[in-house]
Amino acid sequence: MSESIIPGPTKIPELLAPAGSPEAFRAAIAAGADAVYISGKQFGARKFAKNFSDDEIAAAIAYAHARGVRVYVTVNTLIHDRELAGAVGYLVRLYTLGADAVLIQDPGLAALAREIVPGLVLHASTQLTIHNAEGVRWAYGQGFSRIVLARELSLTEIEGIAEAVRDIPVGLEIFAHGALCYSYSGQCLLSSVIGGRSGNRGMCAQPCRKHYTLVEGKTDKYGRPADLYEVPVKEHYLLSPKDLMTYRDLGRIAGSPVASLKIEGRMKSPEYVATVVSTYRRALDAVAAGTFVPDPSAERDLYLAFNREFTRGYLMGDRLRDLMARDRPDNRGLCIGKVTRFDQRARTVTIAPDRPIALHPGDGILFHNPEHPAASWGCSLNSEPVTVKDGIELTVARPVLAGTRVYLTSSLDLAARARQIVGSPSPDLRHPVPVDLSVRVDAEGHLSIAGTIRPPGRSPVSVTGTPGLTMEPARSRPLSREQLAEQLTKTGGTPFAVAGRSLEYDGTRFAPVSGINQVRRDFFTQAEAELVAASRPAPADARAAEQRLKHYTARLREGTAAPAGSARHSCGVVLVADMLETVEAGAAAGAAMVCFEPDSFLCRRGIHDEDRLVRTEAAIRASPCSRAGRNTAALSGNCPGSRKGPRWKRSVSFLPRLVTAGLDACMTDNPGTAAALSALAPGIGHFRVVWPELSLTPRPCGCLPARTSGGSFSPRNSPAARFAGSCKGSDRTIPGGRSWASLCRARWRRW
Repeated sequence: MSESIIPGPTKIPELLAPAGSPEAFRAAIAAGADAVYISGKQFGARKFAKNFSDDEIAAAIAYAHARGVRVYVTVNTLIHDRELAGAVGYLVRLYTLGADAVLIQDPGLAALAREIVPGLVLHASTQLTIHNAEGVRWAYGQGFSRIVLARELSLTEIEGIAEAVRDIPVGLEIFAHGALCYSYSGQCLLSSVIGGRSGNRGMCAQPCRKHYTLVEGKTDKYGRPADLYEVPVKEHYLLSPKDLMTYRDLGRIAGSPVASLKIEGRMKSPEYVATVVSTYRRALDAVAAGTFVPDPSAERDLYLAFNREFTRGYLMGDRLRDLMARDRPDNRGLCIGKVTRFDQRARTVTIAPDRPIALHPGDGILFHNPEHPAASWGCSLNSEPVTVKDGIELTVARPVLAGTRVYLTSSLDLAARARQIVGSPSPDLRHPVPVDLSVRVDAEGHLSIAGTIRPPGRSPVSVTGTPGLTMEPARSRPLSREQLAEQLTKTGGTPFAVAGRSLEYDGTRFAPVSGINQVRRDFFTQAEAELVAASRPAPADARAAEQRLKHYTARLREGTAAPAGSARHSCGVVLVADMLETVEAGAAAGAAMVCFEPDSFLCRRGIHDEDRLVRTEAAIRASPCSRAGRNTAALSGNCPGSRKGPRWKRSVSFLPRLVTAGLDACMTDNPGTAAALSALAPGIGHFRVVWPELSLTPRPCGCLPARTSGGSFSPRNSPAARFAGSCKGSDRTIPGGRSWASLCRARWRRW
């Protein structure tokens, strides 16, 4: 006899939560996350989070897998030569621990992972700036099974990408909540340029949150700024974006072909993680049930957890000022009203609330006047607020102008509810692991339990319990089938829920309830252990990965890690020029390569400028490098954004003309654009796309292939790649301790 107890879930996207500490990790799981992404102490893009030691990663993976939750580990910084052995060894350790996937930015590291740890699942970090279907195909060809898309895409564009790549088994992941970067995903160098702390090395100093002065001026004959003067502006945090919130749009988003919704926040507290994840968990479950209606109280909690003012982001169509919070870069909390008066003698302010609100001692309050932002200040309430006829009266330490806005920035009530989620999770947040039970009492009365665990997104795991109880023939009151089934299907205190059961028992025997309960507890304890063990690779596979690692590190020590037949190239001078006179002078002086970037783009707002195009053709034809058979590359309008619209079509239409004129290569800054250009100009035999900014990792094992399904391109054979590659292999340093590789990279980045 078999029966089903709980129905199967309706398909909704995975809810992926952040955890910058073990405490936040447990909060994410308690709040209902389907998966959690974490980082170790190295190679993660949030270097200044608490992060996880190797032992903590092992414990976190075991804890999560016992509860059917997946764990992704970020290894998403760019990797230096000196870090290669350590980075690949780290990947092998994560593989043996059973990490469900690693997030990688560096294509070289991804290629090494394919060679040394082929069983490790790879996810492409958003730092790769993948923003079109060609980029997704490129990443899939590099071994990535999931792509975290650039945050600059709209949902409509994402749906178009999913439709274009539906023939390949790749998942698409998007950000649903949290902080936004000012720059294109993965392309910001501002922190590195200003303070030497690279965001692509996990050390972003958040310069976008700083106070700036807007200036205008002229340029001198060398193109340098001159005669600068300040432009008066009302707001000075000119680069500070709002935070993303898609809570109200979850019904629309969940219906899209997106595999995972990601919450940003590895620098945030466990309370923040618990609040945000639980809010999205309940909303997604309501979407699955067809009952989702945005809850104002849930939205209020999101505001109180943390916000720099919310935007729906590029994802849902916000643009320009709707994306930016230029007046303040910090947490705003929840606006609860305005000050109507200040009593100098009593040192109290009266607030006219614009929503029902209960304030308590210990809550955080911010007074902010948009007309006098420098006068903003906050405090923690030390006394009980008093309800008066025209509002709420608070005792304060400083005068406050009438009309000042009042924000609740922290709430003791919300913090208490967050702690309760972690301490005793609510049943509506818990997604237990389904298990099918098979219970049998044989002719001798031996009670045995077997089961099949069905963790989400993974293969079923079989568990066979050891008979631990003999039921005696009943003398007067036998244990009924229903009573036995009731005792054995209780799962309180475990991560499981019985989804189906079969029972072979004639109803004629008896055993103490305590003994039956112990059999059940022993079975579920064994089931947890089996579930954790099943997530790890087979011992033979783990040993094979470790053996390949030993061979690779030996080749590194011997200097033979480069593929056979690969040539070594000496460094040469690469000139970046924006004037024809500079091109001619550089070539005459012996530049190995000239990168010609005209002083005017060939397209402005999608409009094709024939005059500029003709001038560019003439400049390329006139280049002494071209006449001498050297290579000339032109940076003819970088397009790191989404490949769409008339601007893109026109920027591609003139490339064959430039190649005919002698163009050797076109510079672009991410593989998606590179693949798209190759696919759209397949007939140009010597057309090459170069992206020297993608990786600090050399390609000792043939990391970047020369072909993609969207057309052919040979990044490693172009002059720029040869030059950059020769610099990357050097361990020499320049004044200041920077390697030649980093200098080369920085120079390319500035270009």
